[in-house]
Amino acid sequence: QVQLVESGGGLVQAGASLRLSCAASGRTLHVHSMAWFRQAPGKEREFVTCINWNGASTSYADSVKGRFTISRDHAKNTVYLQMNRLKPEDTAVYYCAKSRLYGSMCYRAIGDFDSWGQGTQVTVSS
Repeated sequence: QVQLVESGGGLVQAGASLRLSCAASGRTLHVHSMAWFRQAPGKEREFVTCINWNGASTSYADSVKGRFTISRDHAKNTVYLQMNRLKPEDTAVYYCAKSRLYGSMCYRAIGDFDSWGQGTQVTVSS
């Protein structure tokens, strides 16, 4: 069983940057696609970005494309989310997740993931 722990959230002003980390323990993430989701108050959890097992394939929600970058470090068993030019509408709890599926693809559906972190709060003020 893998444990995922997110960190790096905080309160920033619009236009600022943050880098979130998702550190895994208990199991290697090397063969799994990973993703970040977010959930704002009163809204459903939504897909942000994903990365396949070797980093060769990524996908982004339209709302973050060009501003956010996902990456992974196998040596550290960690996945990152670099968030630039943050907007107030990016305010949410951000969750990392491990896919239960294998292969070269990057997955986006909540049902494709079987392990979740506890989340880290990102608040962007205007």
